[in-house]
Amino acid sequence: MAITEKPETTEQTTKTTREGRTKRRVLRGLVIALWMFFLLIVVGLPLYIYSVNINFLGLYGGMPGFKSLENPESDLASELYSADGALLGKYFRENRVNATYDELSPNLVKSLIAIEDARFEEHSGIDEVSLGRVAVKSLLLGQNAGGGSTLSQQLAKNLFNLRRDEQYEGKLYGNHYYLDMLFNKTKEWILAVRLERSYTKKEIMAMYLNTVDFGSNAFGVKVASQTFFGKSPNDLNWQEAAVLAGIVQAPSRLSPRYHPERATTRRNIVLSQLAEYQFISKAEADSLQQLPLELSYNVENHNQGAAPYFRSVIKDFLTKWGREYGYDVYEDGLKIYTSIDSRLQKYAEEAVAAHMRKLQAKFDKEWGTQNPWVDENNRELKGFIESEARRSDHFRKLVRKYGQDSDSVWIVMKTPRPMRIFNYSGEIDTLMSPLDSVRYYKRFLHTGFMAMDPYSGAIKAWVGGIDHKHFKFDHVMQGKRQPGSTFKPFVYATAIENGYSPCYQVYDVPQSYETGGDPPTWSPNNSDGKYSYQPLTLREAMAKSINSVTANIMHKMKPENVVALAKRMGIRSDLEPVLALSLGVSDVRFGRWWVLTAPL
Repeated sequence: MAITEKPETTEQTTKTTREGRTKRRVLRGLVIALWMFFLLIVVGLPLYIYSVNINFLGLYGGMPGFKSLENPESDLASELYSADGALLGKYFRENRVNATYDELSPNLVKSLIAIEDARFEEHSGIDEVSLGRVAVKSLLLGQNAGGGSTLSQQLAKNLFNLRRDEQYEGKLYGNHYYLDMLFNKTKEWILAVRLERSYTKKEIMAMYLNTVDFGSNAFGVKVASQTFFGKSPNDLNWQEAAVLAGIVQAPSRLSPRYHPERATTRRNIVLSQLAEYQFISKAEADSLQQLPLELSYNVENHNQGAAPYFRSVIKDFLTKWGREYGYDVYEDGLKIYTSIDSRLQKYAEEAVAAHMRKLQAKFDKEWGTQNPWVDENNRELKGFIESEARRSDHFRKLVRKYGQDSDSVWIVMKTPRPMRIFNYSGEIDTLMSPLDSVRYYKRFLHTGFMAMDPYSGAIKAWVGGIDHKHFKFDHVMQGKRQPGSTFKPFVYATAIENGYSPCYQVYDVPQSYETGGDPPTWSPNNSDGKYSYQPLTLREAMAKSINSVTANIMHKMKPENVVALAKRMGIRSDLEPVLALSLGVSDVRFGRWWVLTAPL
């Protein structure tokens, strides 16, 4: 039986034609898209990166040159050392001291790699796998997949401030946030590759850990290890290393001091990553995750360490010296060596603290509840505390804020507020008004102590007060005292300069001298109230500190001449030209006085 095919209708033919055209159109679009993708990725992307690299037409802004890469700058704390090699303290804006790779704990290096850059040893600055993951999750799935930055890219960002330094901005900057971010990210990629070519992996790891901000004024891992755990970075155990590696992501939000729960959670994530990449076993990670967060927290500041008063004084000299020779003591990482002996300094600080504690106890017992600011008739000086309060920085700030005659100034001064006050048993947290704090601190006794090698003039110990945090006034450099008999060498030096021999004799007898003032005469006594009535040479009189002979020589030389010689020898304090100056009645600055007279 013959089968007869039914001829296609016009409608079916038209439909088939349309389908063919649609397929060809789709195929052509796909081919064009593939070519465009090819041109974009294979040609456009390299061309774009090249144009950023050369800063084509100034569109993208410059980048650090070869010299900057070879010598990257970061602020380093300057360190002050004693004569015996002990670290006395630091000067810094950012407390940073660099560590070498050999000073890093392997635990820390592995922890950082596990949480921040698992393929650190494999890539050359850019991790294509991480970038692909970020692209897929962020662009296609709309998920937050992290930044995908390698440690080399993060180092480039830390070193060169591409996102905040105007010198790296081009003509296209400022038009759109995401466009700026694209340019910056591209530069970080380029710099990361350059860093990988210039440095070894170990050097990049050390540089990264030296540039990271760990919070709590701890810049760099060396300072961070001391701040949070009181140890060097090469002594960090697994859980401590995991804490530091974890807080790099967000130092404030993950601070182990202020947010221990978050820091512990982050630490445990790092430990899990360590197990994931087989740096430690799963069982070891589980065991470490059960441990509590233990810190030995101590933020280093300028009040801590040995010889804080000395460091404050030498800081002014170093700042002036730095301006003259082109150094910044706060960021150039200088090593400064002094004549201070750390052992003598320790003994001096302990001796001053112990002695002043005893004196303060006697003082408090003697005065009891009575205020010690009294006149010669033992009557309390009215308005003394208010007068002292007016000299305080806090009072001056209030005056600037409210005005000189405003009642608000004294209202604030008399309003209690939380404060931490000094006590020999340790700082005390309390509620106290600023005015009462002035009253409290005015009851403390103060002193200064300095030890010097009389042969070389080298200062070996310096204690400027009882507590540098609460009492900034330096009683060595700023405090004034009557020099007493130590002024006598200046009297005898004036006589010798005017031709008198050390063998010149003067009788040790009581004498009175006209002063031309009130009282009209002055009659000096020897310290024991006795006189030998024998002739003494100037040498003998000075050796025995005989007041009568010194006063006689002062009368012969005239006070004005003695003052002139003292000024020429370096005394800067005001000296009153009177006969009594021979016994050291004018106040002089304590530190400078001993610098001049100790060799005598």
